[in-house]
Amino acid sequence: MKIERGLADNSVNAYKDDILKLKVFSEEQNIEPKKITSEFLQNFISNLYDIGLSARSQSRIISGIKQFFNFLILEDELEKDPSKLLELPKIGRKLPEVLTIEEIDLIISKIDLSSNEGHRNKAILETLYSCGLRVSELINLRFEELFFNEGFIRIIGKGNKQRLVPVSKSVEKEINIYVNNFRRHKKIKPSQESYVFLNRRGSQLTRVMIFTIVKKLADKAGIIKNISPHTFRHSYATHLLEGGANLRAIQEMLGHESITTTEIYTHLDKQFIREAIISYHPRNKKKEI
Repeated sequence: MKIERGLADNSVNAYKDDILKLKVFSEEQNIEPKKITSEFLQNFISNLYDIGLSARSQSRIISGIKQFFNFLILEDELEKDPSKLLELPKIGRKLPEVLTIEEIDLIISKIDLSSNEGHRNKAILETLYSCGLRVSELINLRFEELFFNEGFIRIIGKGNKQRLVPVSKSVEKEINIYVNNFRRHKKIKPSQESYVFLNRRGSQLTRVMIFTIVKKLADKAGIIKNISPHTFRHSYATHLLEGGANLRAIQEMLGHESITTTEIYTHLDKQFIREAIISYHPRNKKKEI
């Protein structure tokens, strides 16, 4: 998965954990891996349901099992695939939380610019929102991937796939302020110099740190929505769609392999339209007494 499919460490570890669940279950039932049957796998999935695992988690585990047995077939370890008849549970499409432009401006306004970290955090949030990046893409952003003169940044996404994302002047400005006035005075650890965003010890930022930054600022701004760094990516796509951007263009900017992944934002757009009609149409307004 890591070498041939180029999956991230987090994805590889998640699949490992899922296969480990199957391993433990088969050991409890005294079943050797090569003797696992379709019926046995059905019992395993039923057990996952019984212990209260969500449909989404079950779906991921089944997907991992299918890929695992497919690998065993390719390696000539098995002749028949016992997972062939496994069906993925139906998962209701959950619409992601989205921030309004006013809420994003409010969150950014709560950043304390009297500290070095404040200017870094402002550059981080501007980049997340203006470029629609995943957290992993943000923390791995390097200087050699900034092409400000051309108006683009190069992103290394899932599966090491590259894409060029237009970068706004506001992002360029905030990154330059952070880099030229604050970052250059920081003692940077060897091998970390190429990363744009660093922690106070001069090392690459972690996903957890970005989550913490966003949560603290959202609390300061009094935002009651359940938001994360990924919310800025959802907001980026939604605001593009509301502004009339082509869905294929949004797919390209987000780095989605399939257009069906991007299509969730059309549902958000319809929800936005519905809420607007309910709020402003005279037949939907409550009569004042």
